[in-house]
Amino acid sequence: QVQLVESGGGLVQAGDSLRLSCAASGRTISMNAMAWFRQSPGKEREFVAAISAAGVLRNYADSVKGRFTISRDNAKNTIYLQMNGLKPEDTAVYYCAARNSRVVDSTTPQYDYWGQGTQVTVSS
Repeated sequence: QVQLVESGGGLVQAGDSLRLSCAASGRTISMNAMAWFRQSPGKEREFVAAISAAGVLRNYADSVKGRFTISRDNAKNTIYLQMNGLKPEDTAVYYCAARNSRVVDSTTPQYDYWGQGTQVTVSS
């Protein structure tokens, strides 16, 4: 069993940066592909970024490509999401997720473990 705890969210202005962290406990996540998803009120949870177990392969949603960077530190059992050039449309609760596979995926049902989420609010 893996427990995931996100942190780093907050209220920022458009154009600012934030770095989200997701700390895992219970067991190592070094063999798990990991991802970030987000959900705004009234909308479905959507894929943001994913990283393979070894950190070699990374996928991004088109809406964040070039602005967000996903990374991981397996020694710290933690993944990160660096968010630059934030826009009001990035406002959402951001969730960290782990899947029982080394391979990245962009679909919600493929992930087995979820954090409780951290709120990111971007004002215009």
